[in-house]
Amino acid sequence: MDLELLRAIRCVVDTGIHTKHWTFEQAVQYMTKASGKSNEGEIVRYILWPAQAISYYVGYLKILELRKKAKEKLGGKFDLKKFHHILLESGQLPLRMLEKQVEGYAVGKT
Repeated sequence: MDLELLRAIRCVVDTGIHTKHWTFEQAVQYMTKASGKSNEGEIVRYILWPAQAISYYVGYLKILELRKKAKEKLGGKFDLKKFHHILLESGQLPLRMLEKQVEGYAVGKT
């Protein structure tokens, strides 16, 4: 299955559980219909950890955006290994702070 489709399904299930107040059975039915697999363990994770799928995907999209901006700004000087180091060196950060670090890298401050 396409990873983008799976990420979208996970976001729908996460939202369905916490916003639409789906039952466990409704979440299993949706995931099975959409992906062909029930993935009950995943559904339990979304029940226990609200917005897990959504926050993961928002972070994923933000990192893609930051990488694109850094590549555009740095051109041939862009270094994927250095970019990954910038992302990981400070551990978990709010996305705005991460964005500031990547902006610093893109203008040569790190």
